[in-house]
Amino acid sequence: MSFHTLIAYWPLKLAVIVIFLGSAMLVHFRGKVRHRFSRQLTDHSTFLAPYNALVYLFSRVPSKPFLREEDLPGIAALTAKWEIIRDEGMRLMDDGMVRASEGYNDLGFNSFFRRGWKRFYLKWYDSPLPSAEKLCPETVKALEQVPGLHGAMFAMLPPGSRLVSHRDPFAGSLRYHLGLRTPNSDDCFIEVDGQRRSWRDGQALVFDETFIHFAENKTDVNRLILFCDVERPLRSRLMTGINRFVIHHLVKATATQNMEGDKVGFANKAFGSVYKIRLVGKRLKKWNRKVYYACKYAIVLGVLVLIFY
Repeated sequence: MSFHTLIAYWPLKLAVIVIFLGSAMLVHFRGKVRHRFSRQLTDHSTFLAPYNALVYLFSRVPSKPFLREEDLPGIAALTAKWEIIRDEGMRLMDDGMVRASEGYNDLGFNSFFRRGWKRFYLKWYDSPLPSAEKLCPETVKALEQVPGLHGAMFAMLPPGSRLVSHRDPFAGSLRYHLGLRTPNSDDCFIEVDGQRRSWRDGQALVFDETFIHFAENKTDVNRLILFCDVERPLRSRLMTGINRFVIHHLVKATATQNMEGDKVGFANKAFGSVYKIRLVGKRLKKWNRKVYYACKYAIVLGVLVLIFY
């Protein structure tokens, strides 16, 4: 790019930089709990910050960690069927079908598997998985009756497990948890932006997963829940249409499988190859943390220069 061309486009590039940095700061300072700045710098939520800031601007639900069941239209009908859903989930768990990924094809939850977390997908930003339609048809039928429900799974948190603090990268949905077979104890809980709630059989929790949160099971009982992503209600028809486009054409690329025959999205197909680079980084970090972080930030800086030059 010539010097004169660079000067001509500089005001536009400056505006893009300001919007990106402003959105990233909004994400970082939103809520009472936040990551260290060094972690937030390379967190996936930073890269989606401009889109998420737009979603927050048009959100019809209040900006707070926990929300009401009424904030998600139609979700109460799902809660009412919790016993039917529980029975199918328990059969899957007893048969060993609620399990960790057998390969590197689940980028969204890959780090959870190392801490014992297990899942069985029902649908993930697409049609229900064939394995789910076959093995838990009543649950799939119940899910299909809820408007805007784009992702669902059975999720198990074994005794002694703890999921580290994190924020989900995509603000276009809200998270719904339905207790199926839980310890019914305050020692099995989720904490969102510093507010703690415990799971109970037959009871729902609705929260904004883009606030920093973590979960822990200090009991000796498995926790099984129905875990769903439901479209965030937005005030503008245009913004609702944009959000649905993103959901159906981009987020669905993270679809993965329970067993052979279930479709794997493009992002997860690529993840298997990219993760090999991540493994090299892990070995480098183990060898020398200073060298690892120097390389990490140099790569981030290089990418930003390429984007904005």
